[in-house]
Amino acid sequence: MALRAAVLRHLRVPIQTAPWRGGASLRSMSSHDDHITKDEVIDRVLSVVRDFPKVDPSKVTPDVHFQKDLGLDSLDNVEIVMALEEEFKLEIPDKEADKIDSTHLAIEYISNHPMAS
Repeated sequence: MALRAAVLRHLRVPIQTAPWRGGASLRSMSSHDDHITKDEVIDRVLSVVRDFPKVDPSKVTPDVHFQKDLGLDSLDNVEIVMALEEEFKLEIPDKEADKIDSTHLAIEYISNHPMAS
């Protein structure tokens, strides 16, 4: 793992520019450059949970527990995780998805996931 981290620190991806209307150029970014910010993750996770049909949006905070605080059951928990996968265009392995039972854990998992967009 340390070797991988060392290699990635020194890896450089060439950036190309493409012509854009008006003479300006558009910079192409690698997937590493466009990782979303934690604030963006928080806003989008809270939005997904607030939009869930069985949830009172006024109770949703960055630290709310799905079952204890919102009264959701395990199937609802699975549906929220699936909605988060769709929102952030990523796949959460079942082993990890089973651990996500609060907005806090969802935010931490997604903000640390390299492929979240």
